[in-house]
Amino acid sequence: DAEDRKLARLSEKIIRGMTEYKKEWPLETRDVDIDLAAGFEYRAMLEQLRADDLPRFEGRFKELLNENTIREVANFQSQLARERETIKERIAQINESLTQIDYNPGRYISLEAQITSDADIREFQAELRACTEGALSGSDNAQYSEAKFLQVRRIIERFRGREEYSDLDRRWTAKVSDVRNWFVFAASERWREDDSEHEHYADSGGKSGGQKEKLAYTVLAASLAYQFGLEWGAIRSRSFRFVVIDEAFGRGSDESAQYGLQLFAQLNLQLLIVTPLQKIHIIEPFVAGVGFVHNEDGRCSVLRNLSIEEYRAEKQRLKG
Repeated sequence: DAEDRKLARLSEKIIRGMTEYKKEWPLETRDVDIDLAAGFEYRAMLEQLRADDLPRFEGRFKELLNENTIREVANFQSQLARERETIKERIAQINESLTQIDYNPGRYISLEAQITSDADIREFQAELRACTEGALSGSDNAQYSEAKFLQVRRIIERFRGREEYSDLDRRWTAKVSDVRNWFVFAASERWREDDSEHEHYADSGGKSGGQKEKLAYTVLAASLAYQFGLEWGAIRSRSFRFVVIDEAFGRGSDESAQYGLQLFAQLNLQLLIVTPLQKIHIIEPFVAGVGFVHNEDGRCSVLRNLSIEEYRAEKQRLKG
């Protein structure tokens, strides 16, 4: 009859409400069934919420959300932005000196840091902006505060690693929080006379061995300068710049090796170069001393140190 139908509709409404509540608050309701017989447990939770008088703390919640959580997210965002600008500034500093070296006759190399189109990184940047936009200026709207809380929680949960996706979230965190991944690096070979582009190198594919070596030396020199914050061309720099290059230039062309050494000289690196004897003529103009290592029977190595002047004098004597 009508009364039974009314009770059935009411029961369905209660069950639907229980289902939605458990879905929204899974931890708090993990031991509670979706059943009319469990109604007293839901009533107990409601009474507890009323006793806690949570609405009274909404203002304090908004204050803490802005002053602590969202402010820390904003600080994190600012730190990432500073690192991004640092990369741009260092690339600009490196390019100032690269213009002084001929990559090819009449041309030089300029490094480029282009904004990545990677979906994960772009989405992460958008989520960070969404967390902080308008938050610190304040809004008394309860839905606004709840939305900001949920936005922040989503990011923090991924940083912590969700239970089912811990490995995925760990890789995601390492990727999006490393600002170097925010860029795609490339090199542009340009003419000095009008600064027009001769060739663009997004990678070294399709290039000859010599071209790949020259580009590799350029990237290596740029990486050293970036990693250690070196002052290009500084004559009296107090920074320690000792670099060991083992088996250097053994297989490469003389031209690309000389180009690499010019770059290292521009950085004022203190080089220790290990190279076969047949390549010593390449490094000779760039070093202050040489050390000859000899091991006659494979058991005892002997090192003879010579200044570059002594080496040249002895080489001339042996020729004469």
